Amino acid sequence: MASSSQKGVVITIPVLVLSVSAAAIFLFFLLSSLSSSPCTCPPSTPDSTFTTTAAVVTGGKVVEEVVDRRISVSRDDIEWVKDQIRANGLHMQDNVLRKGINPRTRAQQLEDLNNFKGISHYEGSEANNHTALPCPGELLVEEHHSNYGEPWAGGRDVFEFLAESSHLTANSRVLEIGCGTLRVGLHFIRYLKPEHFHCLERDELSLMAAFRYELPSQGLLHKRPLIVRGEDMDFAKFGSDVMYDLIYASAVFLHMPDKLVWVGLERLVSRLKPYDGRIFVSHNIKFCSRLGGDECTKRLGSLGLEYLGKHTHDSLLFNHYEIWFEFRRSKA
Repeated sequence: MASSSQKGVVITIPVLVLSVSAAAIFLFFLLSSLSSSPCTCPPSTPDSTFTTTAAVVTGGKVVEEVVDRRISVSRDDIEWVKDQIRANGLHMQDNVLRKGINPRTRAQQLEDLNNFKGISHYEGSEANNHTALPCPGELLVEEHHSNYGEPWAGGRDVFEFLAESSHLTANSRVLEIGCGTLRVGLHFIRYLKPEHFHCLERDELSLMAAFRYELPSQGLLHKRPLIVRGEDMDFAKFGSDVMYDLIYASAVFLHMPDKLVWVGLERLVSRLKPYDGRIFVSHNIKFCSRLGGDECTKRLGSLGLEYLGKHTHDSLLFNHYEIWFEFRRSKA
C-alpha cells in the first residue's frame, strides 16, 4: 500500500512571534482611540436624577456609599405608579372590617394601646427593660400628624420646592424657623449631611414628637439635627460662624408681631450666604407690605436684603398649592 502523506501549514517561530506582536500593537491603538473618543451615549441616570457618594459612619468606620439625590418625582415616575395601579386592577374602596384588617381611628388605636399594649408585650418588672426609647401612646398613633391645616404629605411638597429653588446639595446648610413636628424638616434632614439642618421651635409638644417619635421612627437619629427650643427669634444657640444656604419660615410669620419679624430678619441676614443664599417665607409678607411698597423695599435694603418675587408650587397628592416669597442677601 502506498503510504499517505500528511499535508499542513508550517509556521516558523520567528513568524509566530512577529504576528503576535503586530496583533498586540493593533489592539493597543484600537483601545486608545476608543478611550479618547467623546462618548455620545445617553446618561445612565434619568433626568432630574444624579448620584453622588456620601460618607456614612458605620460601626465607627467611614464608608462611602452611592446616594440617589433626586428631589422631585419625574413624569416617568408618575406614569410608572399609574401603570402599577392599572396592572393590578386597583380601585379605591371603603376602609371597612375585612379579613386580617381591622380599621381603627387614632382615638380607638390609642385606647387599644393603653388598654392592651399590643398583641405581644412584657408584663411586670420586665415591662420597662426591653424598650430603649419608650414613646407616649399619643405620639405612636401619630396624633400630631393632624396638627396642620392640610395633610401631612404636604411636607414633601414644601421640601421639593425649597430644595430645588435654592439649588441645595447634601453639603448645604438649612435653618427652619418653626419646624414643629418635622413635617417638612424630616425630608431636609434625610437629604442633608449630618448636623446640617437647624431649627428654632417654641412648642414643647411638637418638639417631643420630633425627638421621641419622628427622628427615631424614620431612622434619622444619626443625622444629629440641631433643634433648639426657643422663641423671640433668638438664634444665639446656633453659633456665630454658621452660614446658611436656605432659611425658611412656613406659616410662622403669620403668628408673629411685625416688629418681631423684622428683629428676626435683622439677626438672620448676617447668617445667610451673600447672593446665593435664600430666605423663603410662606403665605404672605404682610409684615413688609403693610409698610407700603417703597417703604418695604427701603426697609429690606437697609438690612441688606432684596425681594426677588412670589412663587407658587403645586402639591403632588392633593388639590393644593403653596405660596412663597423669596429674598436674598444683596450685600457681602
